[in-house]
Amino acid sequence: QVQLVESGGGLVQAEGSLRLSCAASGRTVSANVMAWFRQAPGKEREFVAAIRGTGVGTYYADSVKGRFTISRDNVQNTVYLQMNSLKPEDTAVYYCAARQDYSTRWFDRRTIYDYDYWGQGTQVTVSS
Repeated sequence: QVQLVESGGGLVQAEGSLRLSCAASGRTVSANVMAWFRQAPGKEREFVAAIRGTGVGTYYADSVKGRFTISRDNVQNTVYLQMNSLKPEDTAVYYCAARQDYSTRWFDRRTIYDYDYWGQGTQVTVSS
């Protein structure tokens, strides 16, 4: 089992920045691909960004490309999401997710059903 705990959410004004963290514990060898999803009120949970175990290899949703950066510290077993130029439409609960995947097409799997482990979520609210 893998446990994921997010932190770093909060209230920020538009064009501001936040950095989310996700600490992994347990059998982390089963969680080499880690990702961030988000869910706004009344909407389905959607993919935001993902990163491979080596840290070399990232993938982003078009809506956040150029504004968000995913990174990881494998010593600390922590994944980060740096969010810049935030917009009110980025308001959502942000979830950390993980799965084991060593395939070359790891980035093709971006639905909630492709991930085995989930955190409890952290709220991000962007005011206009």
